[in-house]
Amino acid sequence: MNKTIILLAAMAVSMSATALDITDYVLGGARPRGIGAVTPAIDGKYYYQLADGGKTIARCAYKTGRREATVLDSLPMQQVQVRHWDGYQMSGSESAILLWADSEPIYRHSFTARFFVYDCKEKVMRRVAEDRPVQIATLSPDGNRVAYVADNNVYVQRLTDGNITQVTTDGRKNHVINGVPDWVYEEEFAMLNSLAWSTDSRTLSFIRWDESEVPMYSMTMYEGDCKPNDDYALYPGSYDYKYPVAGEKNAVVSVHSYNVEAAKLSKMNVPLATDDYVPHIGYAGPADALMVMTLNRTQNDMHIYRVDPATGVARDIYHETSTSWIDSEMARNVAYYDHFMVIPNETSGYCQLYQYDLDGNLMRQLTTGQQPVTAYYGYDTKNRMFYYQCTDGPLNRVVRRVDARGRVQDVEAASGTNSATFNSDFTYYIHTFSNVDTPTQYRLKRVGKAGSVRDLELNDDYRAKYLIPEVPRREFVTFDNDGYTLNGFIIKPVDFDPTKKYPVIMSQYSGPGSQQVRNNWKLDWEEYFATQGYVVACFDGRGTGARGKAFEALIYQNLGHYETIDQVAAARYMASLPWVDADRIGIWGWSFGGYEVLMAMSHPDSHYAAGVSIAPVTSWRFYDTIYAERFMRTPQENPDGYAQSAPLNKVQDLKGDLLIMFGSADDNVHIINAMQYIAKLHGQKRQFDMMVYPNMNHSINGCGVREPLYQRVLNYFDRTLKK
Repeated sequence: MNKTIILLAAMAVSMSATALDITDYVLGGARPRGIGAVTPAIDGKYYYQLADGGKTIARCAYKTGRREATVLDSLPMQQVQVRHWDGYQMSGSESAILLWADSEPIYRHSFTARFFVYDCKEKVMRRVAEDRPVQIATLSPDGNRVAYVADNNVYVQRLTDGNITQVTTDGRKNHVINGVPDWVYEEEFAMLNSLAWSTDSRTLSFIRWDESEVPMYSMTMYEGDCKPNDDYALYPGSYDYKYPVAGEKNAVVSVHSYNVEAAKLSKMNVPLATDDYVPHIGYAGPADALMVMTLNRTQNDMHIYRVDPATGVARDIYHETSTSWIDSEMARNVAYYDHFMVIPNETSGYCQLYQYDLDGNLMRQLTTGQQPVTAYYGYDTKNRMFYYQCTDGPLNRVVRRVDARGRVQDVEAASGTNSATFNSDFTYYIHTFSNVDTPTQYRLKRVGKAGSVRDLELNDDYRAKYLIPEVPRREFVTFDNDGYTLNGFIIKPVDFDPTKKYPVIMSQYSGPGSQQVRNNWKLDWEEYFATQGYVVACFDGRGTGARGKAFEALIYQNLGHYETIDQVAAARYMASLPWVDADRIGIWGWSFGGYEVLMAMSHPDSHYAAGVSIAPVTSWRFYDTIYAERFMRTPQENPDGYAQSAPLNKVQDLKGDLLIMFGSADDNVHIINAMQYIAKLHGQKRQFDMMVYPNMNHSINGCGVREPLYQRVLNYFDRTLKK
């Protein structure tokens, strides 16, 4: 290529960059390409992947990336009238494939769908539950049966002849749920499916939720516009479901097992108080090793029971306590094997991995130090290696392994965010990497070998479009407050002039265990707002993650206190910079971040000129039991903490201009939060701005609303910070 062509190409890139607008940043245009989900094959040499627009499943070689076979072609789709597959799951022996299509969302994770099972040998497609969409269809390990939930009851279908057995009969909407979690388990424990097959496929175990005593919540629904419901054209309708707010009754849970051959359903004798939680069940290697995890309501006392499903007898094999709370994500990520289990816990002050046998005896501590483990990838049985991700300083993530002698080795340690997806025998892995200067890259690598086997996606065209001078960049900074060093980033306008005074928008989330300041690639509304003449800044205050339990637990029973002190201090730090206009600093946040906007703007030392609060909690009394009580205990135990943590009780101290935005059908942070706060504003004769999104949930997404939402936020800051 000659110099003239190179110059013209550079000019074209520059011209396209200057043409970037808000849609590039907030509607997915500025998202690097991914590679699609990969399912490792049993032999370690191949992987499966949806291909051809979700119409086929390909079997590809790790070494070459070539499609070696098409294990499911598009012909069966035509036979069952499916446009494309939404997802799939291989059976344990890879002799059958569970597939689903036409998914319809229920809440954040849950959905109904049409499920099918494809027999790879006979090349026959069979429908699961012929006459209706169902939930959580789950193949038995031998691929001969599939369990599912319909109308809150569990069913088992034999695939050879289509025979269906109804396992439970007591399921009833808003009363009893079998197999599928209730709303609060799904939202706060990220549970979607409690169906667990034994390794010999003879027993199906599951959790039952009795939510008959849980208070009902009703959301008003309107006709709407982009997906109108004609039934509500003249009179609004409602969506009614069980939602336990802090201090109120939870669903009563129990664990049950169904012997397929004997057609016998039994309740397991797991020691459970009426308000205990069961955040996870699953089988270890032996078929008589049903592992049941329990948490008390305060979430500071965890047990793992080994249960024999044949007798229902439960043995307590693991017990852990905390002076604050036990992280539910770590609890869910216990890994079970044939002869041992790997448990992450924070008893050392930092999340580390521990190996126990299946009788609960500690074999050894796998990882040590002050670098919290952030993901566990698995165990290489041949080389006796455990693979995991951990921090390298709070901002970075590295991939490491530890061998049988306790020797730790870096697998991927470049400065930034490293993660890995391993094949079944830990000979290959997909390395995912990004940092603030590198858009996400995917490479296939051989374990223990330098270099890449092949590049999967380096996002070179994306880099050419967005990693250019016309797009603002994030700069990491720190400042000290109350004896703590807080991490942050600042985004300056590309034409930044240190002799000028700029308005500032403070971006934050601030929730317990969260982390906004990371050394990874991100391009979002913050960068776009910086192109509009703002300095954008973000700081992770006390209570946020990746810095150990002591730093995180400072906020225990006192939500909003230290977070607010730190956000006010962050604004004060920004105001001290010579190129910041101290009188034109705003703050923004969504969900917990929206809550913190209201808290920060109501602090006595606040000098925020304006704020945008989206979907905020205004009192933890309005929020769900599992989340609110994890950090605050119950309102009965901690009445002062709930009172002090509520923006509702600080309305009289609110300073600055406020825009509050929310969806009317938010099943997570209910509309009562905004309405009660607004009522208090009226009582104080306060002027404010409001934007409501009818029938929208917590994410306020779909129907083309995202671009005007961010434009509304920008217009508001233009009006209040540039006046």
